[in-house]
Amino acid sequence: MPTAKQTFLYGLFFSAITVLFWGMLPIALKLSGHFSDPITLTWLRFSVAALILGLWQWQRGKLNEFKWLTKQDWLRLLAAGTFLIINYTSFAWSLDFLLPGSAQLSFQIAPLFLALGGLFFLKERINWQQWLCFVGIGLGMLIFFHPVIGQDGQGSMWVGFAIIQLSAAAWSLYALLQKSLFKRLAPTNILLAIYVYALIVMLPFSSPSELLKMSSDDTWIAAFCCLNTLVAYGAFAQAMRYWQTVQVSASVALTPVMAFILTELCVALGWWSGSISSSHADLLSLFGMLIVIVSAINVQLISARVQRKAALMTKALNEAV
Repeated sequence: MPTAKQTFLYGLFFSAITVLFWGMLPIALKLSGHFSDPITLTWLRFSVAALILGLWQWQRGKLNEFKWLTKQDWLRLLAAGTFLIINYTSFAWSLDFLLPGSAQLSFQIAPLFLALGGLFFLKERINWQQWLCFVGIGLGMLIFFHPVIGQDGQGSMWVGFAIIQLSAAAWSLYALLQKSLFKRLAPTNILLAIYVYALIVMLPFSSPSELLKMSSDDTWIAAFCCLNTLVAYGAFAQAMRYWQTVQVSASVALTPVMAFILTELCVALGWWSGSISSSHADLLSLFGMLIVIVSAINVQLISARVQRKAALMTKALNEAV
């Protein structure tokens, strides 16, 4: 049994690994743009993940859960897979128009989409403090992008921003469907089923022959993209074992900062100068990024506080009865 200090350090370590790998992912995806289209790369990532995760679950004897799924469960699982395909593909596509840090920051609108989904589909409530945080996210994004707002020739950036909103909305719908399946399947099996579904559905639209033309450097980039999801999600799952959900969620909200720092580091070191460029963000843009991150963290903190209050009220009512 780990001590309180060890529990904190383990949680910190795995959360840091998650943020690091999710921060590196958009850079790797942007580099992949010159040797593979988003659909083919996403198909490859799903295929590798399905193979590794399938062998892992089979070796542990965890595949029996699928026997007990109803037709409705399978339909929800396929719908979740479809939305995750859209999420992965559109995020990779957006990097044709946006820098990695900007893409990750723009994706922070996802908590708003998730909250709205909970409001309309799960009848969950959104209090005024959460709405204020969502306004902060929107305001922070406007401030972050202020150097290019209103400038001519920035149409491609707004195309990328729109694609990111599609990706965030698709991820939110996937998360809501995944949540509805937790009582029927373990999270690992949900991902396994989605990966298998995706590699079958996406195959006719992908071009695996492109991957045979990759150079050795391209192969390393593609391999990193494939393994990134497994490492990041594995570290995320471990972090959840040692830290409370709100702690992990708040730390993950720092991913755009990591992506921004890693992008500027690549520029400073002269790595991949043909693909990776500086965002040239000024102090006001950085202040906008800070508003987005703080607002995203506060959404998690407020949600956790609301859940604790609801749990305490339910407990009090049960004791009264």
